[in-house]
Amino acid sequence: MDLLNRSKVKTNTYTERIVQFGEGNFLRAFANWMVHEMNKTANFDAGVVIVQPIQQGLVKMLNDQDGLYTLYLNGIKNGLPVSEHQIIDCIQRGVNPYNDYADYLEIANNPDLRFVISNTTEAGITYNTNDKLTDSPPSSFPAKLTALLYKRYQTFGGASDKGMIIIPCELIDRNGDNLKRTILQYAKDWNLSADFVEWINYDNIFCNTLVDRIVPGYPREKIDNITAQLGYKDNLVVEGEQFHLWVIEGPETVKEEMPAEVCGLNIVFTDNMEPYRTRKVRILNGAHTSLVPVGYLYGIDKVRESIEDPVVGHYLKDVIFNEICPTLDLPQETLEKFANDVLDRFRNPYLEHALLSISLNSISKFKTRVLPSILEYVKRKETLPQGLLFSLAALIAFYKGESRGESIPLKDDQSALAFFKEQWSSGSISSIVKATLSNTDFWEVDLTEIEGFEDTVGRYLNDIVNKGMKQALGDLVKDVEK
Repeated sequence: MDLLNRSKVKTNTYTERIVQFGEGNFLRAFANWMVHEMNKTANFDAGVVIVQPIQQGLVKMLNDQDGLYTLYLNGIKNGLPVSEHQIIDCIQRGVNPYNDYADYLEIANNPDLRFVISNTTEAGITYNTNDKLTDSPPSSFPAKLTALLYKRYQTFGGASDKGMIIIPCELIDRNGDNLKRTILQYAKDWNLSADFVEWINYDNIFCNTLVDRIVPGYPREKIDNITAQLGYKDNLVVEGEQFHLWVIEGPETVKEEMPAEVCGLNIVFTDNMEPYRTRKVRILNGAHTSLVPVGYLYGIDKVRESIEDPVVGHYLKDVIFNEICPTLDLPQETLEKFANDVLDRFRNPYLEHALLSISLNSISKFKTRVLPSILEYVKRKETLPQGLLFSLAALIAFYKGESRGESIPLKDDQSALAFFKEQWSSGSISSIVKATLSNTDFWEVDLTEIEGFEDTVGRYLNDIVNKGMKQALGDLVKDVEK
């Protein structure tokens, strides 16, 4: 069967306006798909030149297919399960700086270049003191980018209109700020001119971003059927969910240069991304973390099954809409839409997400994802969020390490596991609750000092242990319905 390339299918070519560091599954299913949509719908005319950021990568495979690949998007769309696919054609070529560094630097000479996109993993935006401007190439991504920007600065004499809009997608907080800080450090180390530093500071835009799309990646187990369906061989098939969100923090000019709204893309341009980060952590991640001990002790193994269960599903929806959303500051309509999207993602029939797979380090996750909602709810409502406290009681029960007559494969910090092992081996329910809630190593606050907190968690834990999760949760849901 023929390999996918531009001689086999009708595609478009575009002006190279984007240099992208990273050729992995996520960027191809996320950023490149959005560029493709803007090209197709809004005449964005943005071709992508890929830079392989590490020595081992996919650039040769990508070039063998002329930059083409097939993207499958699977999930809930407009309330219905949808699986659809298309060939993405925005990538024009790939460059491997480890094989041809001169070819890499030549990218900087392109007058049409405007954007930098990257995803080099969480460890990608790092400072390596050993990197030098004379290296071919420098090892770190920020050093490579510094060398490219310096070459561009030299080529165009520091022209202000030849600065770049830099949009990193690495999963670290304030990724754009961190990348800029690292580049400026290299400029200092390499004794680059003050004029270059000024050009970086005033003529290049570093955006902070939040990215969100589940990308399972290459469908290895289904590839034979997919190949038969497509009628061509594609070594770079990638799968992603239907949902997507790209929050880009930057000046209004960035929005003016990216025609996302015309295409209906879920790209949010803002001057403050923190409310969106908080929304994601509290609703999406917080719902996951709240669900894990409740659903698993109820006898359910998968996220989708939890949502479809009438009792567990009712519980989780009440927690999201009535206890988490009221603690957030975005408009109610915006919060409710995001929450409904989260539920659609949880019930995606094309993804099977095991509860145990997201139970890793549940104590620290509860602290960062759920506890802030509890504390904010208490502050705003002057009462306790019953569903979230029930989840905390379930978490304590979960860390007993037993369910359904079998041991639970707990995965957490060793000190946390040792703490719960000691508590459950010798303590009463009331003493376990008191010790857990007052453990400032877990929470950084003593939760027993909040009025009614200890009694409520203790009552729920007593119900879970003595009545079983099904009856305990059933009783809670009945009380909520009253």
